[in-house]
Amino acid sequence: MENYNMTTKKTFLLVLLTAIITGIVTALAITTFNGKKEEVRVVTSPITESKPPIYATAAFSAEGEPVNFSEAAERTVHSVVHVKTVYEAKGRDRSSGDPFFDWFFGYRDYDRTPQPAMGSSSGVIISADGYIVTNNHVIDGASEINVTFNDKKTLTAKVIGADKNTDIALIKVDANDLPALTFGNSDNLRLGEWVLAVGNPFNLTSTVTAGIVSAKARDINIINSEFRIESFIQTDAVINPGNSGGALVNLRGELIGINTAIASRSGQYEGYGFAVPSSIVKKTVEDLMEFGTVQRALLGIRYQEINQEVAKEYGIKKLKGVYIAGVEDNSAAKEAGIQVGDILLNINGKEVTSSSVVQEEVGKSRPGDKMELTLNRDGKMKQITVILRTKAGKLDPALANADIITRLGATYKDVTPETRRKLGIYGGAQIDKLSDGKLKEKGIKEGFIITSVNQRTVRSVDGLKDLLKNVDESNGILIVGIYPNGQKGYTVIGLDD
Repeated sequence: MENYNMTTKKTFLLVLLTAIITGIVTALAITTFNGKKEEVRVVTSPITESKPPIYATAAFSAEGEPVNFSEAAERTVHSVVHVKTVYEAKGRDRSSGDPFFDWFFGYRDYDRTPQPAMGSSSGVIISADGYIVTNNHVIDGASEINVTFNDKKTLTAKVIGADKNTDIALIKVDANDLPALTFGNSDNLRLGEWVLAVGNPFNLTSTVTAGIVSAKARDINIINSEFRIESFIQTDAVINPGNSGGALVNLRGELIGINTAIASRSGQYEGYGFAVPSSIVKKTVEDLMEFGTVQRALLGIRYQEINQEVAKEYGIKKLKGVYIAGVEDNSAAKEAGIQVGDILLNINGKEVTSSSVVQEEVGKSRPGDKMELTLNRDGKMKQITVILRTKAGKLDPALANADIITRLGATYKDVTPETRRKLGIYGGAQIDKLSDGKLKEKGIKEGFIITSVNQRTVRSVDGLKDLLKNVDESNGILIVGIYPNGQKGYTVIGLDD
């Protein structure tokens, strides 16, 4: 055993000695090959002074300067109000579903007492004497409108006018020295520009969010009207239910849009918010203030956006502008010489990139205004001046506001309390006398009580007049009512018949 251990030790020492000699020989060979000793260097990063930390969410302007949202936010938040609406919910007459039970115990009206519904949205003060702009869908059908200011003071508002084609409404409170916002020019907005959305989402008052202009002239097909004007500003500033009617402002605190809608599967913000541009809002509220209704200017064309299919169908070489597919008789376009097959490329110096651009440019104009158009006709550029008209082909904007009440041919009186109680109605406007007019043509008799116009409740003669001021003549009016004997009736009147 001792001999075995000695042999093992000798073997290990021999292997170790061989390894050491091999290493020395290899090192000498490398040194000889290079002609010099190998120089080993240790490289270290220079020690530098650390920079101050910055937030990952820091925003910078186009000039590279940090963006300050505070001034615009503080200026805007006092001018955005909380609009609370009340809607009358009519009770439904219903039985138990068992005719024998109803016969034996008597018919029961289970929902006799109407329960009011409530709404919560936003509005923007645009004048020191109490004018406030909001969305039409915010106040449409409301029986009561209350406005709460940033200082928590609440006032009752009345509707001055509303326009469903732009989804804009104008309301007013009895107040002075209010902090009004100044209109900015939405035409000057640039993609990527910072904007703030201010409103009252989910009843959270005075909420400010920031984002950029994601797109312009968006048509999202949300307004249900023949003459709808959709040319929305798209933003990624957070907009949620309750923000409708609130302000979209630039960093100078100027009003450049009224927040209106979101694109969402969940019903809450998912990255896409839309606002009516200030160019349309300003024109609409000015009309409502001056005329009580919007002066609708029409170009009188039917058009198609040019895509691959349209270009192939009509032999169009470039995918620019909109294709004129039709020209209305007695229209501004017809008078100016616009023809089917023309391609509209430019309006008042603004490139036509979509149908929304056409809607916006025409929508912010009045009857009698001039528009400079650039057309492509058979490959040649053509400049045309168009004088816009009303649907009836009139140039004078005052003529567009024809007296609808006169055309209906009736005088009215308020419904007495006794008649209201007898018929179970909340109010109405009763026809006192009929003359030649559209009501008589439709077979309506004297004594008929108008209780609603286009599904909006009529409480008084003044209320009827206010509703008729804002009726869309292109769609006519639906009149619903009741006679003193309890007989109900309705009629649809086309005002252009």
